[in-house]
Amino acid sequence: MCMPLLDNMRRWGRLNAVELREIGIFIAILAVMTCAVSCRKAATAPSEPTPVRPATEAIAEAEKLYAGRADLIKVREAVVALRQAQADHPSDYDIAWRLAKYNYYLGAHSPQPQEQEKAFRDGIEAGKQAVQLQDSKPDGHFWLGANYGGAAQSSVLASFAGVDDIKGEMETVLKLDQNYQSASAYMVLGEVYLQAPRLLGGDVQKSIEYLEKGAKLGPDNALMKVTLAKAYAEAHRNADAQKQIDALMTMKATPGYEPEYADAVAEAKKVQEKLK
Repeated sequence: MCMPLLDNMRRWGRLNAVELREIGIFIAILAVMTCAVSCRKAATAPSEPTPVRPATEAIAEAEKLYAGRADLIKVREAVVALRQAQADHPSDYDIAWRLAKYNYYLGAHSPQPQEQEKAFRDGIEAGKQAVQLQDSKPDGHFWLGANYGGAAQSSVLASFAGVDDIKGEMETVLKLDQNYQSASAYMVLGEVYLQAPRLLGGDVQKSIEYLEKGAKLGPDNALMKVTLAKAYAEAHRNADAQKQIDALMTMKATPGYEPEYADAVAEAKKVQEKLK
């Protein structure tokens, strides 16, 4: 189409050779620009939507990562995996309570105060969401209460505001399933009564009562044993405290809970030093 036009213009004698060459260059540039625009339109054409990944697959990936939680990098990766899954499945209860659980572990073990604070805060939000989705199940209540406890330990203000919240969630767990997580709700309540100032309801004897109940229901719970040892030591029952430590040191870690057993042993060594 361009060449006949040039031929006609040449025949008419209206343009000299230089002008014809310049027009030819302009037409070539115009052709390249037209091609570039066409290619860009083709490249930006809407693509097929990416299929949503099933929640069960995302949870399985996160659980596999969390199994290696002794390495905090794995916990962080597990949290990211669940956040991405929650964006696709905002009403999935199993994602929400696990997100609260993973954040609690991250907050309890991170050496960075800012990360601790954020993890507990995110854990509380995830726990609240889980409770809203399934109020009649213990998982959301337990991990919401655990994150309240973590936040209380890391902040003085949170400790004053959080005692009743922790108690409320753990008492709900006891009503729903007192054996949940090897009776760990008894352990958390025991810890609260042990650590809280008397003005906030702290009571060593009440702590021991909760922990002794929990120890009977969850004899394999290593963290329960060391918490009970701390309570006995606080009550000046050193012989009883030592018995709990001895039992802890001779027991085997429950498969899948090796990191928690390691935490319990490390804490028991601190208690034993105080007993000496």
